[in-house]
Amino acid sequence: MSDQPDSPRPLRLIVLVKQVPDTANVTGDAMKEDGTIDRAALPAVFNPEDLNALEEALKLKDRHGGRVTVITMGPPAAVAVLRESLYRGADEVILLTDKAFAGADTLATSYALAQAIKKVGAFDLVLCGRQAIDGDTAQVGPQTAEKLGVPEITCVSRIDEVVLGAREGRRDDTAASGTARGRVVATRSVEDGFETLDSALPALLTITAEANEPRPPSVKLVMVYKHIAAEALPEYDDSYLDPDAEEAQVCMLDHAGRPVCRAKVVQWDHAAIGAERELVGLRGSPTRVKEIESVVLAQSEARMVAADETAIAELVHELIEEHILA
Repeated sequence: MSDQPDSPRPLRLIVLVKQVPDTANVTGDAMKEDGTIDRAALPAVFNPEDLNALEEALKLKDRHGGRVTVITMGPPAAVAVLRESLYRGADEVILLTDKAFAGADTLATSYALAQAIKKVGAFDLVLCGRQAIDGDTAQVGPQTAEKLGVPEITCVSRIDEVVLGAREGRRDDTAASGTARGRVVATRSVEDGFETLDSALPALLTITAEANEPRPPSVKLVMVYKHIAAEALPEYDDSYLDPDAEEAQVCMLDHAGRPVCRAKVVQWDHAAIGAERELVGLRGSPTRVKEIESVVLAQSEARMVAADETAIAELVHELIEEHILA
């Protein structure tokens, strides 16, 4: 990644994150009779690759300066992943929550996210995890890029370079009308190795777990934000993030000595983002589950093995020969 000490302007970065059930700890109690996951029976966690996307955004902010805005769509409880984002250094967080969003497939989800991004305004990069562990479709990122009308690079394992230029258009322009001149160079994982791509800005990147090791939360920021709650603020007004504004609350200085303004958890419903009711939630989701098949693993035979090293070694050797163990 190239150094740009005299960067002409700061980066505007948007990160899309999701709260997901912890599928690493699925048990029989977490499954409903119809074969679907009972999300209430599992702890909710920050989608792992979304954390990698957040870390990439924070690294770019550390290098170039700028603002990291995190957006999530989910129930009110999803505010937890926004707090986690603030603990790690995000500047601005937005919660999309509304009963109208319920039952959304990837198409309806990407539409709502794109509408929220347009409301936030001009940006340089949108970053999100390659996929969510509760669906593994890897569709939301590319679909969001399509709705924003920007290029995309998927499965990014390394951001090699970001070259910035002057921004055209007003502060409130969307990506379609007020673009940022510049480019991003990124390396992506492909089936037989890696490839490096060059894209104009603004662009959307989906990030893999190979990209980085996410930083831990800041103790100072945990103390600032541990009790923060969402506020319904339909109009977009980010003036409180300006240290010189009367409404700003400077809570600390960052590593470069710059003031950090205390963020709000902004909450928007479908009306606030200008979304058509028929295009969000279940109404806007053409995906239909045709059939669910429950796979039950039953014991067909048992084999007793002596509790000694020789017998266990023979069993392991046999399982390797049968390609059950690698």
